[in-house]
Amino acid sequence: MFEELIEKVDLKIKDELSKVDDLERVNSEKVLNAFIKEQVAETDFFATTGYGYNDMGRDKIEKIYADIFKAESALVRNQFISGSHALTVAFFALLRPGDTLLSITGKPYDTMDEVIGIIDNPSSLKSFGINYMQVDLIDNDFDYDKIKDVITNNKIKVIEIQRSKGYSTRCSLTIEKVESVIKFIKSINKEIIIMIDNCYCEFVSTKEPVEVGADIAVGSLIKNLGGGIAPNGAYIVGRSNLINACAERLTLPGEGKEVGPSLGINKQILQGLFMAPSVVSSSLKTAIFTAGLLEELGYSVEPKYNEERADIVQNIIFNNERDLIKYTQGIQMNSPIDSNSLPIPDDMPGYTDKIIMASGSFTQGSSIELSCDGPLRSPYIAYQQGSLTYTYGRLAVIKAVSNLKS
Repeated sequence: MFEELIEKVDLKIKDELSKVDDLERVNSEKVLNAFIKEQVAETDFFATTGYGYNDMGRDKIEKIYADIFKAESALVRNQFISGSHALTVAFFALLRPGDTLLSITGKPYDTMDEVIGIIDNPSSLKSFGINYMQVDLIDNDFDYDKIKDVITNNKIKVIEIQRSKGYSTRCSLTIEKVESVIKFIKSINKEIIIMIDNCYCEFVSTKEPVEVGADIAVGSLIKNLGGGIAPNGAYIVGRSNLINACAERLTLPGEGKEVGPSLGINKQILQGLFMAPSVVSSSLKTAIFTAGLLEELGYSVEPKYNEERADIVQNIIFNNERDLIKYTQGIQMNSPIDSNSLPIPDDMPGYTDKIIMASGSFTQGSSIELSCDGPLRSPYIAYQQGSLTYTYGRLAVIKAVSNLKS
């Protein structure tokens, strides 16, 4: 009976998988054209150490990122520990005491709580006299009336838009919704800096935030654009003056982008980016299969298998603690690394609830490789993302469902 169910799901999702193939072709051409334009050579793989002066490969990577994102400039560095670190660097680069940061997608990721000062921390933005305001979404879209009211009656320096849902129950935001709200904001006050948290969203559509009007966008290299090959790092793309400010916050004023040794990572960053359209495609296909299968088994999913996607994240709403734990453990048991480990809910830095996390990945914390995690709080949602190939992802999901039903 289970094999018949799998065949039914495969048939049901066939057209959706074909759409993903079309998307992959568009984004692959975009990447290949950027590599050719910037004339990538084997010499660009050479490592620099120490200060990192004259790292031609590093500088070429940043030109390629700017090309792909249609941005004036880019900062792509292994000195970034994570996407959250890159976001933090951007916040501190763009905001000064007395300035106000406005989030128009509700509260950002839990890892930003101490950065912003939502949770007290002597190193937070709040401790430096930087104010924070937020406007929540309404029905998975922007609250245009409230946004207008806030930016008309307050001096807002930076607006942050988090496209992916994080550990919330809302939907992720498509590039079309982002483009619409950017045009709206700029029609009221074109001086406001609009910053996009683009984590999990790269290559999920044919456009990226800067080309629809964003001033700056941030993401991680152990998510989509690292292609499962880059071992760490993050990127910031956008207007050149803003990128220079971020570079001087990451390194030091007066040196900015001119320093920062690549330490031999250039080849991995380039190869990961080259593979990214294919790997993101595999992640999307795995998410579509997951949605189709789990819905057939009676679980609520978001997005549904045939809905437009804004990121690589697939929600499964289990509505009970036991199923969330069993499914997540099933993903870990069918991962290539640490398959013998049994995930259990535990405290994690930056989060208030206990988290269960399956991540049997080659790179620690990589979420472009198949992973699944979620907080132990109602309605007990599993947030699944990634998969280096569709075949491996499909196998793991089928076996995780078997564990769920055991």
